[in-house]
Amino acid sequence: MAQIIGAIASSHTPTIGFAQDAGKHEDPAWKPIFDGYAPVRAWLEEKRPDVLFLIYNDHITSFFFDHYSTFALGVDEAYRPADEGGGARAVPAIAGDAQLSRHIAQSLVTDGFDMSFFRGKGLDHGAFSPLSVLMDYKGGAWPTRIVPLQVGVLQFPIPTALRCWQLGEALRRAIESYPEDIRVAIVATGGLSHQVHGERCGFNNVGWDEAFLDLLEKDPVALTRMTHAEYAELGGLEGAEVIMWLIMRGALSANVRRVHRSYYLPSMTGIATAIFENEARPMTAREADAHRTRMGAQLAGAEALAGTYPMTLERSARGFRLNTYLHSLIQPGPRAAFKADEAAALAAADLSDEERQLIATRDWQGLIRYGASFFLMEKLAPIVGQGNLDIYAAMRGESLEDFQKTRNQQINYSVAGQD
Repeated sequence: MAQIIGAIASSHTPTIGFAQDAGKHEDPAWKPIFDGYAPVRAWLEEKRPDVLFLIYNDHITSFFFDHYSTFALGVDEAYRPADEGGGARAVPAIAGDAQLSRHIAQSLVTDGFDMSFFRGKGLDHGAFSPLSVLMDYKGGAWPTRIVPLQVGVLQFPIPTALRCWQLGEALRRAIESYPEDIRVAIVATGGLSHQVHGERCGFNNVGWDEAFLDLLEKDPVALTRMTHAEYAELGGLEGAEVIMWLIMRGALSANVRRVHRSYYLPSMTGIATAIFENEARPMTAREADAHRTRMGAQLAGAEALAGTYPMTLERSARGFRLNTYLHSLIQPGPRAAFKADEAAALAAADLSDEERQLIATRDWQGLIRYGASFFLMEKLAPIVGQGNLDIYAAMRGESLEDFQKTRNQQINYSVAGQD
């Protein structure tokens, strides 16, 4: 089974990435940053985790206010650095562990956390700023995979400190019940004290930063009782993102062994690092089996329903490229291009030959079996002159006329609008 080998706390200010990219390692103003990360790098090289579970917050780069999630779990095979306005950093994409992500996703939902899931999104400095100093990525490859968790802390209401702690407790069950023998380290990023907006911009509180680090290690439950306003008063409004560290701490044992801690305030944000190791009995095989059984209870038996294809995370991953193209047809431009020259539009699309053939032949049954969502197939149907009933009949392997005989009213319709 999977083992949590320990945890890392790290700030994620963009100044870390700036100093790394600018080669400031020996500059007196920046050297303390790298000195603080040296023991963390050494620990990672010694422990050699297979996966880092990375807790971070996006800075309105890949997650905008039009759909802002509280807890968004990455379920992708790889994650690239995001362009935050000046071009993406020159660091390679890092591999994800999609199978572990899916297991964690199912486990967290089973434990009552209403998660969202993402693919195809770049990770901004909240993730890659600390990653780039934690590990050596020369040669274009990182030494480990990641599972990223994006926490929405920039648009209120945001999760409470207690809810973050509870998520950490559930995360421990999720990781330790994973049946593969892998080593996982949990990395919490963000903070420490800072505020980057308004007349209070530039606020820092070194005393609170040190007290927070003490409490995180020795009395984390006390931190769960604090309100967002109390965090903001002590550490700045943006500094309140340190509640994410409680997800990491909640996934560890009550008593931990601290093997490293550093702190440095170079400019706008207190930069800290810490390493904690567990002092707890891991989940037993019997406990893991029982938890996995509970995880599968909600869909148990659905696989026996003939002609039924639940959109699981596995099916979603398989059909993601196809569904992405079908989703593009809600836009006038791609829709017009498809109508004008379907063959050229499909040839230019990021699709496999099999996916193109499924669309070109209107193989509705094949599309659904492949991993297409019906609700995206119905975006295509009116463009090609068919209605929802044509899809329903085809998926049943019947003619439209025969299928309509099974309905109370013999009608056909679609989601088509003015076009």
